[in-house]
Amino acid sequence: MKHIIDINTWERKENYEFFLGFQNPTISITSEVECAGAKARAKAADESFFLHYLYAVLRAVNEIPEFRFRIDAEGRVVYFDHVDMLTPIKVKENGRFFTIRLPWNTDFQTFYTTAKAIINDIDPNGNPYDMEKVGGKDLLDVILLSATPDLYFTSLTCTQEHRHGSNYPLMNAGKAILKEGKLVMPIAMTIHHGFIDGHHLSLFYKKVEKFLK
Repeated sequence: MKHIIDINTWERKENYEFFLGFQNPTISITSEVECAGAKARAKAADESFFLHYLYAVLRAVNEIPEFRFRIDAEGRVVYFDHVDMLTPIKVKENGRFFTIRLPWNTDFQTFYTTAKAIINDIDPNGNPYDMEKVGGKDLLDVILLSATPDLYFTSLTCTQEHRHGSNYPLMNAGKAILKEGKLVMPIAMTIHHGFIDGHHLSLFYKKVEKFLK
């Protein structure tokens, strides 16, 4: 459910208004999370590691309210009770992808089963952006995570659709590698600074790592 925020009584009023007029009010960060636990669980169950970490990311986002504030098509600040996941899925070896929407569910097995069914139902010849057009300019109750499982990276900059910042957090998860005896993977994100500060970013990465462990 979408809620319209009363700016005048909102505790982030000053933060939001301070950054709103910036040419680029977003911030980008890349950090690593340990993921050996999820990797082992996925392997033991013959499941997708990709869906294991998508669940961890989406669970963290839905547990941190600041990740669910948006600016709607009318310029209002809105808040969602929960958000879903948009993610591009490679459908051909030449790199062609198709973006799907995975609904949030607190129960991992329900989330996993639903996600697998959606992925298996992809039309590889369809428009890769059809799902992103469903909400028109007001597609807000989502985050987007792209995966580059064959590429380890230390930084990444996302595209920005609007001057006032992208409508939802943009993320990318890279290749998991062994580093100092730990299996780690990089997760990059670009978010609106009017909604999210360093405290919330730190909390996000801690939660994702906790769920993956």
